[in-house]
Amino acid sequence: MSPELSRPRLEVTIIIPAFNEAESLPGLFKRLFPVLEGLGRSCEAIFINDGSRDATLPLLLRAQKRYPGLVKVVDFNGNFGQHMAILAGFDLARGDVVITLDADLQNPPEEIPRIVECIDRGHDVVGTIRRNRRDSWFRRAASRVVNRLTNRITGLSLHDYGCMLRGYRRDVIDIINESAETTTFIPALAQKFALNPVEIDVEHSERERGISKYSLFRLIRLNFDLMTGFSLAPLQAVTMMGLLISLLSFFFAVFMFARRLIVGPEAEGMFTLTAILFLLMGVTISCIGIEGEYVGRIYQEVRGRPRYVIRRIYEKGDGEK
Repeated sequence: MSPELSRPRLEVTIIIPAFNEAESLPGLFKRLFPVLEGLGRSCEAIFINDGSRDATLPLLLRAQKRYPGLVKVVDFNGNFGQHMAILAGFDLARGDVVITLDADLQNPPEEIPRIVECIDRGHDVVGTIRRNRRDSWFRRAASRVVNRLTNRITGLSLHDYGCMLRGYRRDVIDIINESAETTTFIPALAQKFALNPVEIDVEHSERERGISKYSLFRLIRLNFDLMTGFSLAPLQAVTMMGLLISLLSFFFAVFMFARRLIVGPEAEGMFTLTAILFLLMGVTISCIGIEGEYVGRIYQEVRGRPRYVIRRIYEKGDGEK
């Protein structure tokens, strides 16, 4: 019998990745544990220390000692990213309902009972939409554009890809665990497998302590993973763009040849031709970049490296694995 099957099942599992969140964890503990106790169900909270360099791990271990039957701490051997941390939590989760939550308290733990209620009503995936989002104007506007564009490309219907407060039923978690992708986007992957998904509005707060771990570059890279991991539309768009540019170039060449016959040779138009040349160069480089994203994903998959490396697991009655 596999270790997963030998573990006793629970009703609810909360998975919380943490990367340099020492400032936010005390406040999270004060609000999260009363919520879990108020559920009146068998629960576990799995915290994944994603290579933190501050006091995150000592704080998590202190919570594990205080709540030995409730808290499990997974210590990564380095920083593997939020989604890999959540996948590690999925592999270890024992709950029939699995809920993911960020450690920064921007999504309140008090929303957890609502997600559990939605699962009880028969929904297999519960997505969330941040109400009165407390982010900068630029970030909100960029998020709306990315959400709409991603829905068009992937064929999904999610209104807020960036909110990680989500709930999943056990059968969806089992399917995700069977997926061997090294780069993926969990909310979109779950939406692909869901039979009866739903989205609900949740509160959103400003980050009171610490700083966001998602820089602009990481957000762009994450959205590339999302688009290239769930659709061939970018590659197909590149093909169609190439055909269109080739057709326009042909008509332009015919026009220039006819103009030369009628008007004769002339030196005018050099700036126009230069601008067109730079435009075509930019399009070409962009197309190569999109194709490179797909080639890069293939490269990552064929290497067969582990998605994450666990240094140690701290839980009741089992100090190391």
